[in-house]
Amino acid sequence: MKILIPYLFRHKDLVALALLLATINQVFSMFDPYLVGRIIDQYLNQAHAYYRSEFVKGAGLLLLAIVGVALVSRIAKNFQDYFVNVITQRVGARMYADGLAHSLELPYHVFENQRSGTTLNVLQKVRTDVERLISASVNIIFTASVGLTFVVFYGASVHWLVVPAYLSTVPLLGSVTYFLGGKIKKIQKRLVTQSTELAGSTVESLRNIELIKALGLAQQETLRLNRTTDRILDLELQKVKYLRMLSFVQGTMVNLLRTGIMFLLLYLVFETEVTPGQFMTLLFYSFAIFNPLQELGNVINIFRESEASLENFAAIMATPKEAVPKDPVKLSHISSLEFQQVTYSYETSQHKAVEKVNLHLGKGETIAFVGPSGSGKSTIIKLLVGLYRPQEGQVMFDNINVENIDLDLLRNQIGLVTQETHLFAGSIRENLLFVNPNASDKDLWNVLEMASCQTLMQRADNGLDTYIGEGGVKVSGGEKQRLAIARALLRNPQILIFDEATSALDSLTEEEIMKTIEKISAGKNHLVVMVAHRLSTVMHADRIYVMERGRVHEQGSHHTLLEAKGLYQAMWRQQIGERRNTIVA
Repeated sequence: MKILIPYLFRHKDLVALALLLATINQVFSMFDPYLVGRIIDQYLNQAHAYYRSEFVKGAGLLLLAIVGVALVSRIAKNFQDYFVNVITQRVGARMYADGLAHSLELPYHVFENQRSGTTLNVLQKVRTDVERLISASVNIIFTASVGLTFVVFYGASVHWLVVPAYLSTVPLLGSVTYFLGGKIKKIQKRLVTQSTELAGSTVESLRNIELIKALGLAQQETLRLNRTTDRILDLELQKVKYLRMLSFVQGTMVNLLRTGIMFLLLYLVFETEVTPGQFMTLLFYSFAIFNPLQELGNVINIFRESEASLENFAAIMATPKEAVPKDPVKLSHISSLEFQQVTYSYETSQHKAVEKVNLHLGKGETIAFVGPSGSGKSTIIKLLVGLYRPQEGQVMFDNINVENIDLDLLRNQIGLVTQETHLFAGSIRENLLFVNPNASDKDLWNVLEMASCQTLMQRADNGLDTYIGEGGVKVSGGEKQRLAIARALLRNPQILIFDEATSALDSLTEEEIMKTIEKISAGKNHLVVMVAHRLSTVMHADRIYVMERGRVHEQGSHHTLLEAKGLYQAMWRQQIGERRNTIVA
């Protein structure tokens, strides 16, 4: 709960105003029973002592006062609700924004170890729960406290026994609430965990809907998700059981306590120590006090839900951000890249993903990494863009260690095209502007031409504003890759990375994409890094690094490596053989 206090403190003036309005609302609403009591004692019980004009005038003024205090109370209540809503919306939005901003700055490995959608579910849940908590705290807990304080002062002026009678209700109800509330807290924490898991699983299923439907696995996925849903249902039913138990016990105790107080007041009336008007006033006050107390069950539920959500939110905010150097070097231009004895291993692996890798790349050069799956090629790319940090050795840009560089500025100079093309629901224009919002239409058409997207644009009904669907479902695989290349070029990057950019394409499309990549490489304006399984796609590279078990097994040009008759030549012969067999077949 401590993490919520700074967010509320940012709006301390609004919080103070809302509490002041709540106080005015509650105090003036308490004047209503007091004035009714005055009417009973002064005019109903003593009607025979007044002339008609005196009775009408006196009782009429008190009735007008009742109307007046009710009007003030309602006005304060309306403004109270408005400012409470302003506070809840601002706090909820700020927490969501802070959580999202912090999450985007977390190290990459954090997201590798959790389900997609988990963070989003936590942020949405904490926003909703905090808004409910703030509202309940002001509208129920605070107003009930103000009402109880008012009753204590009034009761003390009536008879000394009234105060302990009312105050004794708080510890009695509090002890029951504390005991059952602890049970609810444990269940709620498990509920939040299961709900987060369900949200992550659902996002994964919807993201892979094409595969699920194509393989007829919809029913299987439904059963899998339903198992989590059933676990959530069981927990919800347990929580409902304890909430109903809490509500029943609270309601019964409230009724008994109210009856006990009424008996005490009746006895005091009998002893003529309390007037009938004071009796009626205190009776009305008992409803004003006990009705909010009956809402304690709901308040406890809101509190426990918020507590669990805030703990999850605090865990996100406590996760260290990606390391940033104290005085980062801001590279405005990159002319060289170098790996010096770079080693990296995953936490879950006993083997090194990359071990003692050395490489050098200068502007205008193209290098490529090839090798079997699991040889460390993609790990090198993640090290290059700073998603992973070397455990040994150094990654250098212009002879400056990456540990001393502003990574955001560095990444702004990198264009990346991956095997899984990441396009967004929207138009061609929106997908391109994602990496460079200030680019002009002329810039967009230039990069589309450089990426050989002419065929795509010829059949695009609305030009740049043509909608391509979520993930680019309305364009072919080759067109997706060309759009990804165009998007990478729009940044005017110093480094261009093609990570298995053609492995998912057919041979003809692959050949067309490779011509585009070769044309870009031939311009000698970039540092080009390629990763490929198919050796035919990297023949033009200045140097090819052959990876095996995380180490550079061989390096050199295509012809040099063939003449060396090592692993590269064996891979080449195998792929050429497979290609010939495919053609013959």
